[in-house]
Amino acid sequence: MKAEFKWNAGAKEKWEGRFTRAQKFLDSEVLRTTSPYVPRRTGALEESGIRGTVPGTGEVVWNAPYADKQYKTLESRSYDPQRGGQWFERSKADHKDEWLRGTKKIAGDGSK
Repeated sequence: MKAEFKWNAGAKEKWEGRFTRAQKFLDSEVLRTTSPYVPRRTGALEESGIRGTVPGTGEVVWNAPYADKQYKTLESRSYDPQRGGQWFERSKADHKDEWLRGTKKIAGDGSK
């Protein structure tokens, strides 16, 4: 399972080093804030997000062999109803605004 953010064309040149720092922040924040949504039996699926992601690339990847199947399973888990399928989409619904605020702050666009 892979989640990807794409910047607008020309943004990298405009924002130079700030872009790299902002992208690293965003990738790391997606992992951190999405962790409580990822199904957790042994922790291997959650850890696969850390192993499969290189902060700054714009790709957050949960690379466990069963990640795709788990992602497509819509029901929540009995041990923790927040954990279950579509974890990135559900995390994005809850955290998108804070991801954007933090990313903009690091990129230095003047937004609060």
